[in-house]
Formats: sequence, C-alpha cells, structure tokens
Amino acid sequence: KVWFQNRRCREKQRKESSRLQTVNAKLTAMNKLLMEENDRLQKQVAHLLYENNYLRQQLHHGGITTDTSCDSVVTSGLQHLATPNNQSPQDATYSGILSLAEEAVTEFHGKATGTAVDWIQMPGMKPGPDSVMVHVSHGCAGVAARACGLVGLEPAKVVEIFKDRPSWHRDCRRSTPMFATNTANGGTIEVLYTQMYAPTTLAPARDFCTLRLTSPVDDGGYLVCERSINGTYGAPMAPQMQSFVRGEMHSSGCLIKPCEGGGSVVIIVDHLDLEPWTVPEVLRPLYESSAVLAHKTTIAAFRHLTHVALEAVAEAPGAGQQPAAVRSLSHRLARGFNDAVNGFADDGWTTVVSDGSMDQDVTIVVRSAPSCSTSNRDQLSTVRCSPVANNNVLCAKASML
Repeated sequence: KVWFQNRRCREKQRKESSRLQTVNAKLTAMNKLLMEENDRLQKQVAHLLYENNYLRQQLHHGGITTDTSCDSVVTSGLQHLATPNNQSPQDATYSGILSLAEEAVTEFHGKATGTAVDWIQMPGMKPGPDSVMVHVSHGCAGVAARACGLVGLEPAKVVEIFKDRPSWHRDCRRSTPMFATNTANGGTIEVLYTQMYAPTTLAPARDFCTLRLTSPVDDGGYLVCERSINGTYGAPMAPQMQSFVRGEMHSSGCLIKPCEGGGSVVIIVDHLDLEPWTVPEVLRPLYESSAVLAHKTTIAAFRHLTHVALEAVAEAPGAGQQPAAVRSLSHRLARGFNDAVNGFADDGWTTVVSDGSMDQDVTIVVRSAPSCSTSNRDQLSTVRCSPVANNNVLCAKASML
C-alpha cells in the first residue's frame, strides 16, 4: 500500500513538475515579448520627443532638419528577411513582383514591430502565460489589428496552417493561387485570388488579388507577408467579378520566431481597406471597425493555432480527434450558412421570381441538392446521387431597416 502511494505521489510530482516547466517556459517567452514591447514603446516615445523638438525648432527658427525617425533604425537590421535581389531575372513580370515583395516586407516589418502604425491595446485582454496581446490601429487608413502571443507549434507547422486561410477563416470562401515561383533563399512568391463572404445581405462580398511572400528567417523562423497587387507590376490579375467589390489589403502577414522552450512566438498583422463607401451607412461600422477585424480574423487565427496545438499534445489515445471533429463541423455549419446568405450563382443558387403574393422585401433563393444513397458492399462504399425535386435548399432573406 505504501509503495503504491509513493508511486502515485511520484507520478503526481512528475506531472506537476512538467506542468511548471511548461508554464515557466511560457512566462519566460512572455517576459521576452513584454521586453520587446517595452523597447518598442521607448522608441515610440523617443520618436515623439524628436518630433516635438523638431516642431519647436521649426516654430522658433523655421529651419528644416533631416528625418532620423526610428523606422529606418528598425528596418535596417531586418533587410535579410526580404527576398535577395542579387538575381538578374530576364522576365519583367518576375522583376516587378520581386520589387513589390521587397517593398511589402519593409512595410510589414514596420507594422509588426509597432513603428509604422499607431497601435492601442484592445480592451478586455486578460494577462497570463496563455494570453494574446491584441492591438488595434488608431488613425491609419483602413482597419488594422495586431496580435502577438505564444503557440505550442513549430514554426513550419504555423506557416502551413496560417497559409491555409479557408481552413480557419470562416468568412473566406476560397483562395486560389494564380502564379507561384521560388526565391533564392528557399522561399516562395505567390499571386492569390481570394473571395470573402459578405456579413450581411445588404452589401456585396469582397475579393482580393494579392501577392504573398513566404521566406525563412535567419533565427529559424518564417515570414509570411501579403499585400494587394495591381496590373502595373506585370503580374497576372483576376478579372473583376460582378458579385464582388475589390478590396485592398495593405501589407499584412505573420512573423514566426522559434521559442527556446519549444513552440513559437507568433506576430500576426491584418490591415485591410474594405471600401466602406460601397455599403449603406448603417452597415459601415462593420467595415470601419478595427476591433471587428481583430475578432473575426486576427484573434480567430490565434484561436485556431491554439486549438491545433492542444490537440497535438493530447495525452489520451484519440483525444485529439474529437475536438478536431467538432471544430470541423462548426466550420462546415458556418460555411453553409454563409453560402446561403450570399447565394452565389456559381454555387447553384437561383432566385425565385415572385408572383406578387410575397412581400417585395423578401428574397428567396433555392439551390438544388442531389439525393444520395450510400451502400456498403465488400467493405467498399459507393454513393449514388440523383436529383430530386423536393430535396432543395431554400433561403429566404429580408432587410429589416
């Protein structure tokens, strides 16, 4: 009896010691993040003091001094993250895309380090080893959000998950690569066409044509940077779709750094211009709020990464499969509802013509769904589908303004 009690105590101590080591590693990494945040704020204070002194000198003497802002200091040591320009490509398209990628990297680093955008902390964030520091923009063009935290995944896995946007972003309808090429440092450059669902029936959906750079970093981390692209750079462009309004993505992305105790330090920046002038005035807060962008995109990405990390370290056999199944089901439910709300014609949705008996404010769309029967024979499943008139999906939409 005593031997079993000692064994249980040792097992309990071992688990507690392992838990404390994990918490200690997280606190150490969080302390490092806070020190970096403190350095950023000190640089911002120094920059504001410099601007204050500059304005005083200009008011008293009217002289002009050179710009020695801290942006150049921050980005000067980060040029190694950009795609190397020692190549001499013959293709003008590749050259234009390469120059745009280098420009996007410089802009993204300014936002990730907190110097290019005036960030303010988002209220309601709780401190702790598993917390995420979330900031929203103040006074910049468009809407922007920045989040920084710890994730219990290796940098390569974080990059793989983050780049698969439709798997974690419930408002992302599809993301299609139109052009892809490799860089000299082992990275990739892609031109993507992305379609996003509309959050309401009273506004059209948004789409983006963007350039995305994925590049390894010297410390073992990765950089994923993305921004909108136009035809002036010679890159392939997606044609304007009738059901979508073309939005603009400013330099956004993800910076992943390896953590000493395992896992990664992840910084995510989202900066969009959703063209709010194209929606009714009552709906513009949905398109002009950085807090809405933070909750729907930035925090959602962190939440998905955290869930995947927790499932990967589940101790019980098969324990990680049930949360993944629940998450997949909820994702399918959200996508199905978004499909019905938007009612795109290429998904098979057709509008029912009113005979005059319905309210004119109500729109009904129908999508034909095949009737499927599954049979299991010799351990092989076969699916037989046939269209049935009464097996359709119907969606009624009305505005309550």
